[in-house]
Parts: sequence; C-alpha cells; structure tokens
Amino acid sequence: MATAHDPRSTLMLYSGTLAFGMVAVVGSALGFQHIGGYIPCALCLLQREPYYWGVPIALGALATAAFRLPPALTRLLIGVVGLMMLIAAGMGIYHSGVEWGFWPGPSTCSTSAATATTSAQSLLDDLNTVHGPSCTVAALRIFGLSLAGWNVVAALILAAIAFRGVFTRRA
Repeated sequence: MATAHDPRSTLMLYSGTLAFGMVAVVGSALGFQHIGGYIPCALCLLQREPYYWGVPIALGALATAAFRLPPALTRLLIGVVGLMMLIAAGMGIYHSGVEWGFWPGPSTCSTSAATATTSAQSLLDDLNTVHGPSCTVAALRIFGLSLAGWNVVAALILAAIAFRGVFTRRA
C-alpha cells in the first residue's frame, strides 16, 4: 500500500482529482441540458469531447499508479489529460469569441429549427433541417461569463492541476 510520501500516492491524488474534476464539469453541462432544459449548440457539444476522452485517460493514470506501474507512464497519461484540457480551453475561447461577435462561428451553428416530427415518414427529412440553437447567443451567463467562458476557466484549472502533477518533485 502507498504511503503519504510515496510518489504513487501523489500521482493517484492528481489523477483522481482530474477524473473527478472532469466528471464534475461535463456532468454540470449535462445537468444544464437535461435538468435545466438548456439545449446545447454545436460548439457546446464539441467542447465536451476533451472531457469524454479525458476521464478514461485520467482513470487509466489512476490505475497505473494504483497498480504500481512505472510513474513515468502515469505522468505521461496525466500530461495527455493536461493537453486535452488546454484544447478544451481553446475551444471555449473560440466559442466565447463567437458569442461576443469577435469572429464568425462555423456554418453548423445556425438558428433555423423546424418543429418536431409528428410522422415517421418525415423523420428522415427532418434530420436534414432541424438544427440546434445558434452558437452566437449565450443561453445563460453566470457572473458575466457564458457556459463557454466557464469552460475556459475550468479547463485551465484542470490543465494546471495536470501539469503540476506531471512536474511535481515528489512524484
């Protein structure tokens, strides 16, 4: 069993914190969607991808430390999570810029939306015409930041935790 001064326990702490943090962030986004009724735009959905991939990698890092595999492998996995969180932050910056009108969003972010299908016959036609909300309008702002802006904050904090874990002297 790892002791408090064992490098593996330190790496386990960083890996577990990252996994928990990413689950909390993406879980909050899913909560806003499924409980709060906020329909995500195309960029919102895209920003979740680094978290969906990062959680299993962080859990893999936790497992490598728990099973006493080489600490370099654990550090590598934590570093990958850190890079993924930097990508998530960049995606959030891009989306925030679209919301503030600093640059145009992708063509997949449209404001057109058809009504829900009432017949099975028109279902395939509706797949080509129904789109999510526009990426240019923030559905919600909390303390002046949209959810995309809060994603930037969360992703940068998680990236800092990851890189601290990679470069910590104890581990």
